[in-house]
Amino acid sequence: MEQKNIVATIYLKNGQAVRGIEDHTPLADVIELAKLYNDNGIDKIIIFDLSDDDEEHEKNIHTIKNINRNVEIKTCAGGNINRLEDIKKFIYAGCLQVIVNGAKANSIELAEEASKRFGKDRILVSVENVDFVFKHQAKMNENFHELLVLNTGVLDAIENITDVPYVVYFETCDYEKIIEVLKRSNTRGIAGGFLNDPNTNIMEIKSQLSSAGIKMDNFDPALKWDDLKKNSEGMVPVIVQDYRTDEVLMLAYMNEEAFYTTINIGKMTYFSRSRQELWTKGMTSGHIQYVKSLTADCDYDTILAKVSQVGAACHTGNPTCFFNEIVKKEYVEKNPLKVLEDVYEIILDRKAHPKEGSYTNYLFDKGIDKILKKVGEEATEIVIAAKNPDPEEVKYEISDFLYHMMVLMAERGVTWEDITQELSQR
Repeated sequence: MEQKNIVATIYLKNGQAVRGIEDHTPLADVIELAKLYNDNGIDKIIIFDLSDDDEEHEKNIHTIKNINRNVEIKTCAGGNINRLEDIKKFIYAGCLQVIVNGAKANSIELAEEASKRFGKDRILVSVENVDFVFKHQAKMNENFHELLVLNTGVLDAIENITDVPYVVYFETCDYEKIIEVLKRSNTRGIAGGFLNDPNTNIMEIKSQLSSAGIKMDNFDPALKWDDLKKNSEGMVPVIVQDYRTDEVLMLAYMNEEAFYTTINIGKMTYFSRSRQELWTKGMTSGHIQYVKSLTADCDYDTILAKVSQVGAACHTGNPTCFFNEIVKKEYVEKNPLKVLEDVYEIILDRKAHPKEGSYTNYLFDKGIDKILKKVGEEATEIVIAAKNPDPEEVKYEISDFLYHMMVLMAERGVTWEDITQELSQR
């Protein structure tokens, strides 16, 4: 059985998340909502653009770009698609896939054009009945990667017509029906309003589905508690690290119950030695630590946890518990991405706080044409230097190019996170 996906849905109106297609009641901050889905076990986000005009459509596209800057899970978008340009905008906004509406008259023509341009792996279609699938059955496999089926009652009929896999939308949480649907070979996953609720424990749902024989992307530990060496109190220390920056956040302890609770719910859970009780980090403060990985050391007596930290890790409000400096020796940072980010931050600071005589400010003052001219010149210098056998010259010219490229990035509002996100999807 293939792994099945849990899919959340975000509805956008005027750049904000709303409750649904008909109910436009505003919800929480859309970026925070997307980040929650990214961390709490959701495998994929479907984003529906509910715009009524081009101006609102552009506002929603901007929001979708921001969502994709802040999440690592796959996103796909649909709504207000009338031409190929609309599909291109969603893809350029960072969405891996686009959903065309099977109820629209021109959907198959759009899908054919889009699948040729971007590949069928990026094109989905939403259907509420079998009409679209039946009418275009000869073209389904060559143009669509997946269906979004909005009515569970038509699954049998669809399977009799096409073998294109599908995600099924459930109006309510019916576990028996969900398990029956997920056991079908053509089912790729489920979506539904109950999965969009920020209070839904997605990892617990995955655990229940796994127990029913459904293959899910949840934590299946390679090591059991009995494989670890405990201290005199029967516990194991846990070093907690930010998974993005590798910054050490805190040190805590786990007993057996905390260990398995962490694995089951996907949130860091510890045993408090002072209170003699289990505690899931952030349940009171909201500063939850979502598990990205757990790794034992060479002696099996310490766990390294990489987490997505919400808010501050320390009870003092500090981002990390380690801030009381004892000794320090200055050193030159050589982590490649850290160096690039530091230089980029300096460029942004120059843009926000100009300094007289600054070459960076000279470029910003001259505008985009001057910046582009310099980027082009420096790219040419790399080509010329590469013809020279001396690697030092290439190194120098690439450094010049990267600096000017970062000025261009700052001018156009592109970050290194945007770049690494794009590269990671290729």
